[in-house]
Amino acid sequence: MAPPKIAVVLYSTSGTNHAVALTAAEAAREAGAEVRLVRIPETAPKEVVDGQEPWKAQLEKMADIPEATADDMEWADGYFFSAPTRFSVVASQMRAFIDTLGGLWSNGKLANKTFTATTSAQNPHGGQETTLLGLYTTAMHWGAVIVVPGYTDQSIFDASGNPYGYSANANGYDEAGKAAVAHQAKRLVEMAAKIAS
Repeated sequence: MAPPKIAVVLYSTSGTNHAVALTAAEAAREAGAEVRLVRIPETAPKEVVDGQEPWKAQLEKMADIPEATADDMEWADGYFFSAPTRFSVVASQMRAFIDTLGGLWSNGKLANKTFTATTSAQNPHGGQETTLLGLYTTAMHWGAVIVVPGYTDQSIFDASGNPYGYSANANGYDEAGKAAVAHQAKRLVEMAAKIAS
């Protein structure tokens, strides 16, 4: 049986979600998946990005990661999304990409594929859970199979205990977070393999 194909789809302005995506991609590969790490195109005006040095530096840091396309989404058997929370919803850049996928989902080409998500916000109660639930609602429209970490591993409790998906806050992305993300990615691969078999 061919290994499951996982698209790790990220958007990051400060580096946290980039780091999460790198952990997820590595863990998915270790679990036997073929992985494509792709990033969401930046939609903010160049002058806005250039006016904030950390944002500009992060965009330059990710320049070697290919931009996500509809082809990546059709190729994959499962998706690991990582993007920041903005006012309790996912960053607009991620939504803009999702809005380009109508031709795929309306033809059932995103259905029966596994989907999990992670996010980040500056503070512990910045709307992370609503962001994840919003992403999962979108995946439901596709007919995707939602794969949350739940409380299936001690690492989830050690990393603040979010059963919907890992979420980072101002405390940073630490070793406990990395373990939780790795578990979430491996669980995604496991479920994708079961569906594909």
